[in-house]
Amino acid sequence: MKYSGIGGQAVIEGIMMKNGDQYATAVRKPDGEIQVQKDTYTSLTEKVKFFSLPFVRGVFSFADSMILGMRTLTFSASFVEDDEDAGEPGRLELFLDKVFGEKLEKVLMGFVMVLSVFLAVGIFMIFPMFLANLLKNVIQSETVMAFLEGVIRILIFIAYIKVVSRMEDIKRTFMYHGAEHKCINCIEHGLELNVENVRNSSKEHKRCGTSFLLIVMLISILCFMIVRVDTIWLKVVSRIVLIPVIAGISYEFLRLAGRSDSPVVNLLSKPGLWMQGLTTKEPDDSMIQVAIAAVEAVFDWKAYLRENFPETRKDLERNKSVDAAAIMG
Repeated sequence: MKYSGIGGQAVIEGIMMKNGDQYATAVRKPDGEIQVQKDTYTSLTEKVKFFSLPFVRGVFSFADSMILGMRTLTFSASFVEDDEDAGEPGRLELFLDKVFGEKLEKVLMGFVMVLSVFLAVGIFMIFPMFLANLLKNVIQSETVMAFLEGVIRILIFIAYIKVVSRMEDIKRTFMYHGAEHKCINCIEHGLELNVENVRNSSKEHKRCGTSFLLIVMLISILCFMIVRVDTIWLKVVSRIVLIPVIAGISYEFLRLAGRSDSPVVNLLSKPGLWMQGLTTKEPDDSMIQVAIAAVEAVFDWKAYLRENFPETRKDLERNKSVDAAAIMG
């Protein structure tokens, strides 16, 4: 495996692929056509030098992924047919439109992002602490309590994924998630980007956001074993304050994993790959076609293969010659 630099995200009936400052969102429209939108996004880590420092960049890279994710989700959602939208706008919608005007969409996106962060912190960081604290009279060891809290956090995350995966739209999104990984794995293992090769590639990838979330939970166990406070309210504060630290450490490991193929790194990446079994599903060929369209809009995979996999380059040139001879014949 050789690092390509491309990454992506599943959206509603489609996939976003990013390479450097360029990103493309490919969506399968209701009529079967693939719509591709290409744009640029400058990372916060590029705008401010301090944000690009190791153990700092992780927090802002996560913020980048949320901002870009909301943009691409909004684009993909615009193709979803909903008969209920045909009615007259409600009073709240009219009021918000009057107050914010053309900025309404950005305001709503910002509100959703902030609300999502608060809910995530509450459900996955604070709530497990309160559950574990119920056993404080039974378990005297702070180390064991921190470990128990971490286990509860992971179990809540698994339960959450299991519940939402029952929704039909989420199932399809997980299938597109698998198509995204398969495309990247296909390229980074030196294979020509076509439906057959992508179909036969792995749907798990070490740089996945699911792996990042699991690493965050595992690192949090170690951090909370070390940082000990006396009162429950100080524990709440510590869980919030240490989030950037935990995210920064987790990002650095994920970044290393994506660029290294060493046995040690691969072994440490296994839990994240296992967790991806919950958030990635096998896609059908139509989804793979969407993923390929997104990749080709921002990434010259043929040039990448020529540079990093000379043997594949020879095969491509040989196949091209055979195809040309067949046409001439």
